[in-house]
Amino acid sequence: MPSIRDLTVAIRQRPGIEAVVVLGRDGLLIDAQSTIPVNPEDLAARIPGLVASADEIGHTTQRGEMRLALVEHENGYAIVSAVGDNALLCVLTDTTADLGMLLFDVRRHRQAIASIL
Repeated sequence: MPSIRDLTVAIRQRPGIEAVVVLGRDGLLIDAQSTIPVNPEDLAARIPGLVASADEIGHTTQRGEMRLALVEHENGYAIVSAVGDNALLCVLTDTTADLGMLLFDVRRHRQAIASIL
């Protein structure tokens, strides 16, 4: 069975992927791989706030809890996905990343990722 490190390394090796962070819903870092200067602990601590806001929108609109969020920034994207009840996956990309395939794979493998955690 693959480990969390195997998962983050595999995702990070895709073209356009700059960082992969796995964290608990409490914001504590589980694992990270990065090719850019980013503090993974600091990033992990900020992600639960984004998820909480997305969850509030989902509850207000009767859409339920957030499963995946895509945030477009000036120089790339942040994809945050719930993986199981207790963990989150954050993938930072540059503007050249194949977002369609990445989103498809994250959604398709969400349960497998959760079982590793």
